[in-house]
Amino acid sequence: MDTFSRLYKLVCLLLKAIPMSLSARLQPHHRVFAAFAIYAFGLGQIFPRLPDIKFAMGIEEGALGLALMGISVGTITALTLSTVLVTKIGHRIAILALVPAMALFFAIASFASEPLAFFFLLIPAGLCIGAVEIIINVEADRVEAGMDRRIMSRAHAFWSLGFFGAAAYSAIMVKFGITPQTQLMASIPICILLTWLFLQAFQPATIRATGSHDKPPIVAKPTLAIMVLVGVTLSSMLLEGASIDWTAIYMDSVFVAIPEMGAIGVATAALSQGMVRYFGDRFVDRFAPTPVARGMQTVMALGIITVFFAPDPLTALVGFALIGAGNAMMFPLAMSAAAQRTDRPAAINVAALAQFSFVTFLLAPPLLGFIAEHFGLRWTFGIGLPLVVLSFALSGALGSKPAKHTTKAACA
Repeated sequence: MDTFSRLYKLVCLLLKAIPMSLSARLQPHHRVFAAFAIYAFGLGQIFPRLPDIKFAMGIEEGALGLALMGISVGTITALTLSTVLVTKIGHRIAILALVPAMALFFAIASFASEPLAFFFLLIPAGLCIGAVEIIINVEADRVEAGMDRRIMSRAHAFWSLGFFGAAAYSAIMVKFGITPQTQLMASIPICILLTWLFLQAFQPATIRATGSHDKPPIVAKPTLAIMVLVGVTLSSMLLEGASIDWTAIYMDSVFVAIPEMGAIGVATAALSQGMVRYFGDRFVDRFAPTPVARGMQTVMALGIITVFFAPDPLTALVGFALIGAGNAMMFPLAMSAAAQRTDRPAAINVAALAQFSFVTFLLAPPLLGFIAEHFGLRWTFGIGLPLVVLSFALSGALGSKPAKHTTKAACA
């Protein structure tokens, strides 16, 4: 704790030395990319360390899965209820406070000695996650609307790259025997420094002009068409959650690999996901959403099979890379399809898809924890294969025509 206090004082001195002009020189879309990456770096600290936290609590996978629901409960609650509060506080103040607060709450949760305490201590972190998700996605949409280029997929690519950075950092911490608690406490001043350095001059972009100014309801009822799109996202949402929550434990338990291999597995999935997201819009523009989606679902299925039958850690890493690449664009494609529907305002269709798709994140941790404990960790990924088949069959709802080239290619 004395080391942490010294680090915190050092960060405070650095913050005073950083001029506002450094952050102000960034272009708006660069600040959006930075927000996604810094948020993901803070978010990604705890998941590669779950094997150590699980071991310290002396629990099995089922209990850990139930405890991880705390993140989902907080996230879905914030996604549903925090919009008015965030708007009242202001996006700038909210993001400057919530990203470090999320890191703080994850650090506190890592000290939990039993799963019930872990569950309740994760809820505040989940609340921060949901609120930040609203801010950065709204900002990305507004900035994109004011430019002549797409940035949404690339913004999510920076999320994946930030998560990769967190996993790589965790691998180094594991290599040198640093405890999860020390790592997560040290991440707080790092997040404060990065947030202040790149987002100090953050100012919300102009509100996007839309055909309707009606606010979506708190719970947007899905139509049959939206439920089809939920089905399209089901496999990717489940497998992305599985990759985040269970990759490190899978690598640690199935192969009894070198300690840092779990964090390397998380980093591998995040890196491949980020690379596909970075260039994904170009393929959608050229080949149309449905063929791209089905190609990615095929890659995702190959990844599941590879992970399920992997005889060694290196083969499993190939499988995780395929899973990360395969699920990279599925949710953005479905969101675009929902927004383009004309049966009712786009905001309502988007809200309905987001709310019902994120239910997967709420149900996935206990479901996958139960499967891992009773059928083995390989099945936490194997269960995704029939869902990929379902998503493949429903992907025609995404559209079969290439996007019109009305925008220039995105550039950072």
